[in-house]
Amino acid sequence: MNRRISASILAADFCRLGAELARVSNADLIHFDVMDGHFVPNISFGLPVIEAVSRCTEVPLDVHLMIEQPERYLDAFAAVQPEIITVHYEAVVHLQRTLRRIRELGCKAGVSLNPHTPLEGLRYVLDDLDLILIMTVNPGFGGQQFIPAMLGKIRDCRELISGRPIEIQVDGGVSLENISRLAEAGATNFVAGSAIFQAPDPAAYISQMRSA
Repeated sequence: MNRRISASILAADFCRLGAELARVSNADLIHFDVMDGHFVPNISFGLPVIEAVSRCTEVPLDVHLMIEQPERYLDAFAAVQPEIITVHYEAVVHLQRTLRRIRELGCKAGVSLNPHTPLEGLRYVLDDLDLILIMTVNPGFGGQQFIPAMLGKIRDCRELISGRPIEIQVDGGVSLENISRLAEAGATNFVAGSAIFQAPDPAAYISQMRSA
C-alpha cells in the first residue's frame, strides 16, 4: 500500500489560508480536525472552513470528526466530497451502521482510536473500514509530543487487519524524527501539522517525509 502524507490544516496560518494551502500542494491529503469542545477540550472549525478550502485546492480532503454524535452530520460533510470521513470509536454507539453510511455517501470510512482505547472492538467492523486512525497523542490540541507506546499499538493494528487494504493513519507528534519508525511499525498514512507548517519550506518538508 502506498504511503501518504496528510497536512493538518489546524496548524496553518488562517490569516493567509489560501497561501498556506499553496505551500502544501504536494501533500497527498489535507487533514481537518473538526472539534466540538465536548468530545475533546477544544473548538476548532466547522463545515464553512472545509467548504472554503475545497474551493482553493485540488488536494483530496481528509475529515476527522472529533465530535459527539458524528452520525448527525455525515450528510453535510459528505456534501463537500472529501475522500475520507473518520469518526471516533469512542463517540459512536452504532459504529458499523455509521461506517456503512459514510460509504453510502461516497466517501472512504475511517475510525479513530484515542491512545488508551483497545483495538479489539474493531475486529468486527474490519470489512466496513478503509482507514484506522491511531491517535499518537491525546486529541484536542496541536503541537503535542508523540506517545512512544503507540508504536506497539500500530504493530498490533497491522496484525489485526491481516493484509486487508486498510490504511493505518497516525496523528499526533508526527515529524521527520519519527516517521521512519512509524512506517516500520506499519503506518501507511501520516498526519502532520506543526512539523509541516512551521517548516521554512513546507513542500520540501513533505518531500523529506516521503523520502524518510
